[in-house]
Amino acid sequence: MTAFSRRTLLATSLAASTLPAMSALAATRANAPKPYGATPSARQWRWHGIGSYAFIHFSINTFTDKEWGYGDEDVKLFNPTDFDADQIVGAAKAGGLRGILLTAKHHDGFCLWPTKLTEHCIRNSPYKNGQGDIVREFADACKRAGMLFGIYLSPWDRNHADYGRPAYVEYFRATLTELCTQYGDLFEVWFDGANGGDGYYGGAREARKIDAPKYYNWPDIVALVHKLQPNACTFDPLGADIRWVGNEDGVAGDPCWPTMPNKPYDQVEGNSGVRGGELWWPTETNVSIRPGWFYHADEDSKVKSPERLVKLFDESIARGTNLNLNLPPDRRGRIPDQDVKILKSFGDAMRATFAQDLAQGAVAYASHSRGPGFEPSLVLDGDRETYWSTPDDATKPALTLELKPGNTFDLIRIAEYLPLGVRVTRFALDAEIDGKWQVLAEHECISQQRVVRLKAPITPTKVRLRIVEAPVCPAITEFALFRAVAPVSVPPIVSTDPTVLDVTTWKVVEATAPKAEKLLDNDAQTIWIMDAPPPGKPASVTVDLGAETNLAGFSLTPSRQVMTGAAPPKGYVAETSLDGKSWQAGGKGEFSNIAYALATQRIPFDAPRKARFLRLSFAETALAMPRLAIAGIGGFTPRS
Repeated sequence: MTAFSRRTLLATSLAASTLPAMSALAATRANAPKPYGATPSARQWRWHGIGSYAFIHFSINTFTDKEWGYGDEDVKLFNPTDFDADQIVGAAKAGGLRGILLTAKHHDGFCLWPTKLTEHCIRNSPYKNGQGDIVREFADACKRAGMLFGIYLSPWDRNHADYGRPAYVEYFRATLTELCTQYGDLFEVWFDGANGGDGYYGGAREARKIDAPKYYNWPDIVALVHKLQPNACTFDPLGADIRWVGNEDGVAGDPCWPTMPNKPYDQVEGNSGVRGGELWWPTETNVSIRPGWFYHADEDSKVKSPERLVKLFDESIARGTNLNLNLPPDRRGRIPDQDVKILKSFGDAMRATFAQDLAQGAVAYASHSRGPGFEPSLVLDGDRETYWSTPDDATKPALTLELKPGNTFDLIRIAEYLPLGVRVTRFALDAEIDGKWQVLAEHECISQQRVVRLKAPITPTKVRLRIVEAPVCPAITEFALFRAVAPVSVPPIVSTDPTVLDVTTWKVVEATAPKAEKLLDNDAQTIWIMDAPPPGKPASVTVDLGAETNLAGFSLTPSRQVMTGAAPPKGYVAETSLDGKSWQAGGKGEFSNIAYALATQRIPFDAPRKARFLRLSFAETALAMPRLAIAGIGGFTPRS
């Protein structure tokens, strides 16, 4: 099977100069510092203030248990039994997220709005007898909840007969125009980087390859969005407003600069950005609350815990990026109960943590000040349009907060005034405790914001920001202090589907590499990794199911981590046994598009069988990589 993933990113040479910069606005203040380097456009500056929002993957794949549909799915499969956009939006809001990005059309081509441009859409589904419009329901629910609304539109379409030809591009532009003109204001329009491969294509059932930059003419597509939705940021071809972080783990580089070179996207550079890059192309970190992007019942036990979401905050938002957290609705058309509990616990903890700025009431003073309108006290006023600055030649100043007695904190948040560019290269944070100054942290890059979590709470008399390295004078808009509140733990569950087996009761009996127990911990972030198997010597793992089980098949979840020099297995050999000695063939074959979709593979046996042991063998990697990586395995019983 041939296909290309979100990682095969779009590239074009749309110049940064096509986007209006904020520098002119920033420079209007009397005696303001001159902007340094690239600066954000007005829409980018608004986007920087959002922080986090929800990705909603909901479509035909929800009902086929797939991640990537082939394009030949019957539209009648789409029929959520209890769809509630308000419940989904409410769950996102409970998690502290400020907007919704809906997959209006994924790679399979099924449209969630009643377009007249294709028959492969919701008006031909049984949902509301063909009168439904999921996009409208989400747009209205967001408006009621005071949430932002945006859309994802896959450029790839495995259903459309003309994909790869000029006629499809006209169709794509027409669908984009409908979405940008019929559903109110959009804050973001998201274009996936997965383009070209095999598909249904109107019945041709063939592979089609394209040169994405030339085929789509991304400069024109981005310009169309900006014409129809002036405030909407676009993701993510070169020349768009936002770039990909380079992984689907939600982990930004440290540092993570919002600037990049004016050239096609490079994955390593995309993760960390490039200091002094000529483009303002800031980072969005995207990750799912579950291993997959769409809902799968066998992932009910693998929902990220509230504690993991706090760590995710530290790895994304706290490094100056916006977080796009995927929340997949189930077949009812609702966010599952377990996910809702976790979101609420996380959201409650974040709200409690940031409810009170403990720097309020402090006295701010600095080694240097630019004068009226740029005083040190402006870092405490809660207004991101005001900032402390210094004379042009004072590039290594310090700003001190003399605190009220008894203030105990363990989080420090600082931010730059981005319309003047990223000015600080390196900074340090110090605290005066018992009359002595101690260094708390030193990092590169402040940018949109930098949240530093201390190892333990402290109660100093003073806290200080030192600019250690900078090419120009600083422009610091915030210096805030907080006390972290831990989330309430949410116990894991097995699954809402009774056929899914609890792998935490399984045990590894034998494996060709150590730490195979990571396959059974229900954590897609922990990876069983080893050298790629040489010819004739497959990697294997044998597990004890704990009891005789009527086993109908197994599942395998690949690692979604990228840039590791590792790949999932290309295929499998499955065997079962009652005693661990005599083995029965369960099946063999290749995993479907595992290298690119990185989706959980669910492999049924030809027929259910009694088993106590399961052995899986892997002869080669799906891509030519030096290592083999697997995140988890599972099993299921027959449906009654």
